[in-house]
Amino acid sequence: MEEETDMNAKTILIVDDEQPIVDILVYNLQKEGYKTIEAGDGITAVDMALDQKPDLILLDIMLPRLDGLSVCKRIKNSLNVPILMLTAKDSEIDKILGLELGADDYITKPFSVRELVARVKANLRKVEAVSNSNIDYTKNNETKKENRIVVGELELDLDKFEVRVRGEIIDLTLREFEVLKFLATQPEQVVTRETLLEKVWGYEYYGDIRTVDVTVRRIREKIEKDTSAPKILITKRGVGYYIAST
Repeated sequence: MEEETDMNAKTILIVDDEQPIVDILVYNLQKEGYKTIEAGDGITAVDMALDQKPDLILLDIMLPRLDGLSVCKRIKNSLNVPILMLTAKDSEIDKILGLELGADDYITKPFSVRELVARVKANLRKVEAVSNSNIDYTKNNETKKENRIVVGELELDLDKFEVRVRGEIIDLTLREFEVLKFLATQPEQVVTRETLLEKVWGYEYYGDIRTVDVTVRRIREKIEKDTSAPKILITKRGVGYYIAST
């Protein structure tokens, strides 16, 4: 990894006002072959993200000038970049709010550097897999045209990473698109939260299935006419979720 050229190395923006944490992250990520850029406050983080367009962002919640949740929202309004939020140990509300605002992942402080690096790799692998995806969906019995999945009122263009519902383009994050795609490839088949965590997020979440629930809720707000009575993305109570074919 250390021999990887700068041109090929992924760039990670580290946003934290605690310099010892930044130093640890810089050292370990650069050792893995990544390029790093750093911001110590929220305003600088937004400016750097929009200007330099990093491949992934590590974002602390407690920041001067602009808090991490606001930073996440501003960046996600302009960039579809994976954001991994760093939260205080017991701040469950921060995790949920972060996911509501479009964060792709979170890890609690104090964290294991090995786990954090593994999360970074998993999120970058997922982005790369989507970008290079050329999956054969011909075994599915639903209607398909070229690199598209069509299930009822839902249409996914796998080349453009574009979703249409009733002909209208819906703006989804990469993670939301991946969840919807995974379910749409097997309509009417109930998929457990645990399976979604493994297949879409790419690693074990040790039972924290609320991550899936929050993401599904965000998707429903965008694709359903009435989120209290969804017609496309359906919950099988106590089991998981599925896409209705009609």
